[in-house]
Parts: sequence; structure tokens; C-alpha cells
Amino acid sequence: MPANVTLILGGAASGKSAFAEQICISTGKDKVYWATAQIFDAEMREKVFRHLQQRGVGWATVEEPETAASVLTPLAPGQICLMDCATMWLTNHLLAEHDLEAAQADLLAAVDSCAADLVIVSNETGLGIVPENKLARRFREAQGRLNIALAARAETVVQVTAGLPLVLKGAL
Repeated sequence: MPANVTLILGGAASGKSAFAEQICISTGKDKVYWATAQIFDAEMREKVFRHLQQRGVGWATVEEPETAASVLTPLAPGQICLMDCATMWLTNHLLAEHDLEAAQADLLAAVDSCAADLVIVSNETGLGIVPENKLARRFREAQGRLNIALAARAETVVQVTAGLPLVLKGAL
């Protein structure tokens, strides 16, 4: 199991990514940013650009939308990896019609065997109403199961709302 896993949960635009970045910076370790998003339009391109500017220099960026082991296996104890985010990673698998249970098992195995510290950002999607369509309900359920599995592995779990952290498990 890695030296430390921190899970940062929150809604869209809650400040969870900025909070996760500050955790990584505060460690003084070599920082790796695992970008799971895929850029399909100008809006997403702009969001990625804003995130790059927000992070600043000093990050090695790995763009990998699906395969956790290819990102996490090469990491070393002196590094910290920010996965931003598990929700986009799950969406990539869902839309590609992959076996979500197998994909989740692969991700969790990679997390368990990673030598570096990990900070994982994920959306909390279960606080709203029940979605009206099957795909959205399937996604919400899969996201909930993934968050539960990641939280079980994490030493620290933080909910970020309006940029404010609330520690749910462990300590900062």
C-alpha cells in the first residue's frame, strides 16, 4: 500500500482541485499531475488551460484517461501524485462501454501497489435528486461505489465545499 492516500471529495467547482494541489505542494515532494480528462471541445480546452495556470511550474504532467497502472507503477516513494480526477476517469470508462467493475479493480490494484503518495480528487455525485435517465443513474451508482472503495483505502478523506475543507477521516 502507498505511504499515504488522501481522497478529496466535492461538487463541481467546489475548490477541491485547488485544495488537492496545495496538499501536494506542502509535502515538498516531486509532484506528478495525472490528468484523466480528455479534451473534446473548446470549453474543456479552456478549463485544462486554467488548471495548468493554477498549478504553475514544478509539476510533471501525465495525460492518461484510462490506464492507472501505466501512471502509478513507475512512481517512487519521493513523489506525490495528484489524480485529477477519478470522476473523469470513470466517465471515460463508462462512455467507452468498458466493464466498470474490472476497471475499478484495476485502478484499486494500482493504488494499492503504488510506491508514491497519492492525492485523488473525485466528485460527490450522490447529493442531488435521482437522475431521470438510465445512463446518469448508472454513473451515479458507479461513482458512489468508486468513492466508497477509494475512501476505504485512504488515510485521509476531505470534503471540500465552497473552498472549505471538512475532514471526514484522518487528519490534515
